[in-house]
Amino acid sequence: MNSQSDNLVALDPLRTAPGSSNALFGLDAQALQKVVEIAGEPVWRARQLTEALYRQRVATLDQVTTLPLAMKRRLADEGWRVGRPKILQAFRSSDGTERYLIEGVAGPDTVEAVWMPEGDGGEMGDGFEDEVKSWNRATICISSQVGCAVNCQFCLTARLGLQRNLTAGEIAGEVVTILDRHGVVMGKDRINVVFMGMGEPLLNYDNWMAAVRILVREVGISPLRMTVSTSGIVPGIERLAQEPDDVRPKLAISLNAPNDPIRSEVMPINRKWPIAAVLQAARTVHLRNRERITLEYVLLGGVTDSPDHAEQVVRLVRGAGIALKVNLIAWNPGPDVQFQMPQPEAVEGFRKVLAAEGVPVYLRKPRGRDIFAACGQLKRTVESL
Repeated sequence: MNSQSDNLVALDPLRTAPGSSNALFGLDAQALQKVVEIAGEPVWRARQLTEALYRQRVATLDQVTTLPLAMKRRLADEGWRVGRPKILQAFRSSDGTERYLIEGVAGPDTVEAVWMPEGDGGEMGDGFEDEVKSWNRATICISSQVGCAVNCQFCLTARLGLQRNLTAGEIAGEVVTILDRHGVVMGKDRINVVFMGMGEPLLNYDNWMAAVRILVREVGISPLRMTVSTSGIVPGIERLAQEPDDVRPKLAISLNAPNDPIRSEVMPINRKWPIAAVLQAARTVHLRNRERITLEYVLLGGVTDSPDHAEQVVRLVRGAGIALKVNLIAWNPGPDVQFQMPQPEAVEGFRKVLAAEGVPVYLRKPRGRDIFAACGQLKRTVESL
């Protein structure tokens, strides 16, 4: 696992190999200013370029109407292009959810992202869900890696293994490409972004966090509308705790089991960072007013869904010493994954145990199961159920 955490994609945005083409999308305002300066243009052109990339959501340099033609030609001659990811295939669920296969920029492979109109209830109880209810709202689920190295036994993405990390531009590009597809108006439509797709974001920390800064500072998405989910990468949680509040997303921890023995079986990462170590790292995060850390709990039929398991989760929450809420997720099935969906009465019984003990608990609605878009189902499948 250590080798994976060090396996970050190096970004040197201002070096272009002869005959190659560099992506402008994914560079922050400071890097774009250097590009403009090298091109011999006044620095204020960088602001126009930044606006075009992240607010106007242009896909090609030809679409940038605020820059002179000569400058656009010069950038193209020097190997620069917008370089935003493209949707190759889209699948639509009966519930309105859309799953996308998105073409990589730094490699020929694809990743997946999901659009959920009205979300899935995952943001409930986070302290901010009651704001601006009158706005249109949706949740975008974003990937951070091609595949995943964590190997959670109940997750289809684990079957891919880790193929590579996504760049900052690819991660932020998933969001902007989907915003563009749906004609989202920033400042009017309410958008939640969850980094819960393919991959472990905190094992691609530098690229993932660079994407977050772009989404906050240039695209205009509040960090209070972003949640990063981790399997429990302790060094990554500790790094996240050092980020300033104006860019730090909310934290969700995939607990998925009531104790270390069961969690180690279904999530091998627990053998390196057990529950106590993960919660200790979570305590280093300085929470904003009303903010809670989310414990995500996938209910596996006959494995993690008993009343006794629920009582153990209650004790974990009570002893954590931090503001927590629990999101319950009924396991979403996939081919060749040897688990069972929990019975509805087991899900409701589990919820009632937590609620009776005063634990903030919410049920995540399954979205897009019929197109393999639900939590744990992302594996770049090209068919529907």
